[in-house]
Amino acid sequence: HGKIHSMHLVLASQSPARRRILQEAGITPIVKVSQVDEDSILDRIPSASPAEKVCALATAKGRAVASAICAGKLSLDEASLPESECVLVACDSMLEAGGELLGKPHDPQVALARVKALSKAHTTLWSGHYLAHMRCDKDGWQVLREDTRPSSTDIHFGSINDEEARAYVASGEPLEVAGSFTIDGLGGAFIEAIEGDHHNVIGISLPLIRTMMADMGLQWVNLWDRKGPDAH
Repeated sequence: HGKIHSMHLVLASQSPARRRILQEAGITPIVKVSQVDEDSILDRIPSASPAEKVCALATAKGRAVASAICAGKLSLDEASLPESECVLVACDSMLEAGGELLGKPHDPQVALARVKALSKAHTTLWSGHYLAHMRCDKDGWQVLREDTRPSSTDIHFGSINDEEARAYVASGEPLEVAGSFTIDGLGGAFIEAIEGDHHNVIGISLPLIRTMMADMGLQWVNLWDRKGPDAH
């Protein structure tokens, strides 16, 4: 068998959907949220591609949390971390529709216009993924390696009538999600097809994170919770 080298995953995101995806995949993340001014980062890279923009945002979020951990400003409670080692993951998602990159609408009027515009639309959901391999020794936490990669999924929307659009916005669901749409809630009924990783649409591509870890010599399965009778 060999010894199972378990590791924790630190999720630098307050997104309940990302946390749920990880939990459904057998991983309980330690959630640490970054305070990053997303608009100021995007303002610095106006001509960047969608992939570059989501990667820049994910990297900024991840590095902010990693730096705070390394500086001792954010505690991971080392006692509960086996091997004092972890991977930190940060993500950012935006929807590319009609040549525009759409983040969270926040405002109901903005959301309504967007939802109507997405009727019968073919769009692309971009997610940037930042991953840092961190270790704690006598001098504290440090980042050993980091990597950032984009993932994209094509989304085909069905026809959405005005009544549906208004009801969807009234539900509140579209206001705080990228592109005013989520596939894992009420919005799922309006999405007819996707091409690519479906987890990416919800905000985190598990196969991409697994690949990024493998390229650092780390095993995805070591992140799985080992509780109860199956724990070896």
